[in-house]
Amino acid sequence: MSHLVNITSKIFSLEELLTQVTTWKKNNKKIVFTNGCFDILHQGHVTYLAGAAQFGSKLVVGLNSDSSVKKQGKGDNRPVNSEEARAIVLAGLGCVDMVVIYDDETPLEVIKMLEPAVIAKGADYDANETDTSSKKYIVGSKEVKANGGEVLAIPLVDGFSTTAIIEKMNA
Repeated sequence: MSHLVNITSKIFSLEELLTQVTTWKKNNKKIVFTNGCFDILHQGHVTYLAGAAQFGSKLVVGLNSDSSVKKQGKGDNRPVNSEEARAIVLAGLGCVDMVVIYDDETPLEVIKMLEPAVIAKGADYDANETDTSSKKYIVGSKEVKANGGEVLAIPLVDGFSTTAIIEKMNA
């Protein structure tokens, strides 16, 4: 199998997600879920994803579609890279086992389908926050905890953000 085929085989539709995850769970694989835009992949993203992956045996990354990024109000020029390009770059990382693109503003429906053992987000979120209107609330944490799962905040690498990279390029 060529390397590119191996990489693209990690990108799943929402319909394919359930079949693969069901197989993994039958084989006692612990599923970790995280999500984001991952617009311009940088050291902070890679460190965070590797950190999340260590809490299970399979890392599933929910990727905001282009329209979902627009809904988040990140700016008129975002995303910089298309959802297909961002998915391929993420799937190329050794610690990522599956990438699934979703259109909603949040990954809640994906989380409900997936029922991961762990949800991981960066430490700019709070694993203990229960106020769903708080910017620090981790979407899906209530559902994952109700299923006996864990919610984790992974330390971030200071000085790395897509916004900062774009600002530096524009300076």
